[in-house]
Amino acid sequence: MIGIIDYGMGNLRSVENALAKLQKPCLISADPSVLAGCEKLILPGVGAFRDCMRNIEERGLKEPVYELAVSGKPLLGICLGMQMLFEESEENGITAGFGFLRGSVTLMKTDLPIPQIGWNLLEFTRSHPLQEKLSAAPYVYYVHSYRASGYDESDLLGYSMYGDLKVPGLVVKNNIMGCQFHPEKSGEDGLKILNYFAEEFV
Repeated sequence: MIGIIDYGMGNLRSVENALAKLQKPCLISADPSVLAGCEKLILPGVGAFRDCMRNIEERGLKEPVYELAVSGKPLLGICLGMQMLFEESEENGITAGFGFLRGSVTLMKTDLPIPQIGWNLLEFTRSHPLQEKLSAAPYVYYVHSYRASGYDESDLLGYSMYGDLKVPGLVVKNNIMGCQFHPEKSGEDGLKILNYFAEEFV
C-alpha cells in the first residue's frame, strides 16, 4: 500500500488516479498512524513552499513523516513535494524544509518565461535501472518557478535544460526520491517512473 500524504494542498487525486491506472493500491491520509502502516509514501505538492510546510506542521505531520523517512520508508516527493525534501526555500522568505537532501530552493533566473510550464527532455547524469525502463528521449511535464540549488551532485539523477538553466528534475538518495516534474502528468514515461517507485525503489 502506498500512502499519499494529505496536508490540505497538492495534486492528491491526480496522483491517486495515476496509481490506480497502474493498479497499485494506495490511500490518501493525514493520519500518521495510517501512513506508518503504508509500505511507501508520496508527498505531493502544488502551491507555495511556506504554505505547504505550515500546513504540514499544523496538521502534526512534519515529525511523523520525518521519522518514517529516516527509519527507511521509501518517500517520493513530487514537484513542490520534491522541493520540501531539501533544507530550505527562499520562496516568500526563508522557510525550512525536511532536510533529507542538502541544498536550498531558489527562484529560477532566466530570460525565458517563469514559471516554466510544459514538456522538457529529462537527461540522466549516470546509468541507472530507471533509465532503462524509459523511452530513449523521455519528456516530462513541469510547472514551477523555483528549483533546487546547492545540492550534492551525487543526489542528482536527472535534469532538464530550460534555456541555459539546468533544472534538477530527478533526485535519489537512499530511500528518498524526488521529481520536480509531475510524473502523473507525464504520459507513459511518467507512469513508468511511478511504477518504478511503486515496484522496485528501495
